[in-house]
Amino acid sequence: MGASLPPKEANLFKLIVKSYETKQYKKGLKAADQILKKFPEHGETLSMKGLTLNCMDRKPEAYELVRLGLKNDLKSHVCWHVYGLLYRSDREYREAIKCYRNALKIDPDNIEILRDLSLLQAQMRDLKGFVETRQQLLTLKPNHRMNWIGFSVAHHLNSNPSKAVEILEAYEGTLEDDYPPESERCEHGEMLLYKISLLDECGFFERALDELHKKEPKIVDKLSYKEQEVSLLVKLGRLEEGKNLYKTLLAINPDNYRYYEGLQVCIGLVSKNSEYAPEEIERLDELYKSLGQQNGWSSAVKRIPLDFLQGDKFRDAADTYIRPLLTKGVPSLFSDLSPLYDQPGKADILEQLILWLENSVRSSGQYPGSTEKEPPSTLMWILFLLAQNYDRRGQYDIALSKIDEAIKHTPTVIDLYSVKSRILKHAGDAVASAALADEARCMDLADRYINSECVKRMLQADQVALAEKTAVLFTKDGDQHNNLHDMQCMWYELASGESYFRQGDLGRALKNYLAVEKHYADITEDQFDFHSYCLRKMTLRAYVDMLRFQDRLHSEPYFKKAAIGAIRCYIKLYDSPPKSSTGEDDSMSNLLPSQKKKMRQKQRKAEARAKKEAYVKNEETNNSGVSKSGKRNVKPVDTDPHGEKLVQVEDPLLEATKYLKLLQKHSPDSLDTHVLSFEVNMRKQKILLAFQAVKQLLRLDAEHPDSHRCLIKFFCKVDSMPAPTTDGEKLIWSVLDAERPLISQVHERSLMEANEVFLEKHKDSLMHRAAVAEMLNLLEPQRKSEAIKLIEESTNNMVPRNGALGPISEWKLKECIAIHKLLETGLVDHAAASRWKTRCSEFFPYSAYFEGSLSSAVPNSVNNQRFKDAEMIGANQNANSVSDNGKLDGFKDLTI
Repeated sequence: MGASLPPKEANLFKLIVKSYETKQYKKGLKAADQILKKFPEHGETLSMKGLTLNCMDRKPEAYELVRLGLKNDLKSHVCWHVYGLLYRSDREYREAIKCYRNALKIDPDNIEILRDLSLLQAQMRDLKGFVETRQQLLTLKPNHRMNWIGFSVAHHLNSNPSKAVEILEAYEGTLEDDYPPESERCEHGEMLLYKISLLDECGFFERALDELHKKEPKIVDKLSYKEQEVSLLVKLGRLEEGKNLYKTLLAINPDNYRYYEGLQVCIGLVSKNSEYAPEEIERLDELYKSLGQQNGWSSAVKRIPLDFLQGDKFRDAADTYIRPLLTKGVPSLFSDLSPLYDQPGKADILEQLILWLENSVRSSGQYPGSTEKEPPSTLMWILFLLAQNYDRRGQYDIALSKIDEAIKHTPTVIDLYSVKSRILKHAGDAVASAALADEARCMDLADRYINSECVKRMLQADQVALAEKTAVLFTKDGDQHNNLHDMQCMWYELASGESYFRQGDLGRALKNYLAVEKHYADITEDQFDFHSYCLRKMTLRAYVDMLRFQDRLHSEPYFKKAAIGAIRCYIKLYDSPPKSSTGEDDSMSNLLPSQKKKMRQKQRKAEARAKKEAYVKNEETNNSGVSKSGKRNVKPVDTDPHGEKLVQVEDPLLEATKYLKLLQKHSPDSLDTHVLSFEVNMRKQKILLAFQAVKQLLRLDAEHPDSHRCLIKFFCKVDSMPAPTTDGEKLIWSVLDAERPLISQVHERSLMEANEVFLEKHKDSLMHRAAVAEMLNLLEPQRKSEAIKLIEESTNNMVPRNGALGPISEWKLKECIAIHKLLETGLVDHAAASRWKTRCSEFFPYSAYFEGSLSSAVPNSVNNQRFKDAEMIGANQNANSVSDNGKLDGFKDLTI
């Protein structure tokens, strides 16, 4: 390092390295310039100067200097290492690994390069290479604890936990008997717990338990010790000991649901589908009663029995659980009880119980059988709970009457307005819902959660501009919209993207969906710093859990929603390209394809040149924003704020395929994944890939309307294709001929027969009838009137009273809207669509889409008037107090 320089310059070179490490970039740059005055072609100095400039956000110069340095000294491991660091800073990890390997060819025992290489291998999950690099580091520095631990973790990640245990035992063999000192007890205890978890993973339960007991004095985290011990006891079948230990843990934390589940396992009362025999329910009831006597203040011990009790016992337990929470006024009570509505019969019992409590409190001011007077607020909270109950059961009229009564009783409780807003959203009036949410927000301008809920309602009502103004009230001053992006506010970006998609603004929709995808890329990158930190701090169990979480990161719901939204945008772009991409200039349209390609390449080069010039100009104008270290504090400028460039993509289906592959890898059990795969591959004429998607849909749910739709569409397309001529086409046809008999729906049946069989199976389902109608129109367009009749003859049955959700209409608002769009755009019959709209407006009187009689879409309706009033208040507030968020001027027109 700097060896070819004279002593004075060699010391200056060391100063450059030190300045880089201590982030004194100006100082390092000055030292580099001093060396380069005398030795202008010194490769290592040029590289270090480039690396320093990179840290000062001068990337073009940095790359230029590092490449020049490497060119001048190809055999310097420093130049290759610096080039790797440069790539690493730009997240080009594969290129960085190549550079590190070239550096190691020159200096194979360089500790720093090996350490950097191991971090990148862990990041890229090159586990075999990670093991090799860690072994080399341990060989070079066996007296370093981190090298032993790193080698062990590498083997664990490489699916070899038994080898990882051997390495940790070898490391323990190097330690003295009185190890660890007081300052390292926590780290050493974590290492021991990690070793025991490895033995557990290997299946050596007895050995793991012996090791745990043996090392108990050295383990600091006693709670983790007990949890690991009880887990091993249960796996060894020592259930009596496990039961006693779980009771000890419950004494420490009686609200931990996992401890109750573990205790039930030890007693032999566990069920995967939560169904128990009557004698098991008796035993469970006795168990929780005894636990309730020991931990009377625990809410979990009172709530868990509601999941397994039935009939009168369930009613009594629910009564005992609900009463104190209503008296206290717990707004989240319904969220707690909500899972019980999925169990048949319990919804009716809860409703009758709450009505019974309401009648008693309303008439006598007391609970039934109680002598104590209840505070006036109890009735309000009972009405609040009842409103949510009726909302869940789809009885929106009763829900709204109950919540209105609660508001009349106590008009200052914000939660009442939020719940009324939610009821109107479920009923289909997004505009009135947003107006009520804004009313709730105005009652407490300092509450961020209520502000966020209001923003969400506004986005659902497609009031994007107003939603953005409201959202930025809780961001920092300055570039406010970018703050939402910096905070990784994904729910906002998803809701905003969905709103723009509904409005047909695909550019802005894509902008929001891809922003969510970028957040996930950032989360993936954020793990990089932990590869060295966790080994140093010995948080090994948490580290391995974090890596496993990162491996399944793209299966998270937010990413799935963003990817599905982006794919739908690209499909729409393919089906209806924007004008600017179809209407080429006359000069371009007359060119040959090869000439067009050259022209586009020239345009790209011109854009890149303009971008570089803009960067240089921006750099010159931002000299004032340089920190003491020399780093520029320049915010990146968004050159495409409205997503206009995103819709000008040359191949929308290629872009869609990128996200589709991630969905196929991480969400293979989602119907949406394979429906989109079918749509994309049919458009790309990838017959076998489309067929693969159909097979996956049939595997997941052969009776789903989308599965039927894709199956019929696929074989209709195949049957209409010309006879195969090329070898590739013949191969595809031979595969389809071999596979078709294996699909029962179309085996020895025509597509019309398959469609009729599907209708016969699901003649009472609205969405299934719609799918059959759509396919009938596709197969025989002349029978379009028959297809429409199939939809119009559907009947809206009532779900039986003893069902899980009580007496609600079978049709769902979302499904009815989808069918209206099918009649309007798919079957193209405006008269039928109008008839359907009129019919649905009776079933959904609050729906703004169907212009129901009670919706805000109808002039002079209750909700329309409320929306107008809220709009006037909102206008006054936006004029006076939105930017200040807290001045009393905002309240001058608000009456409560």
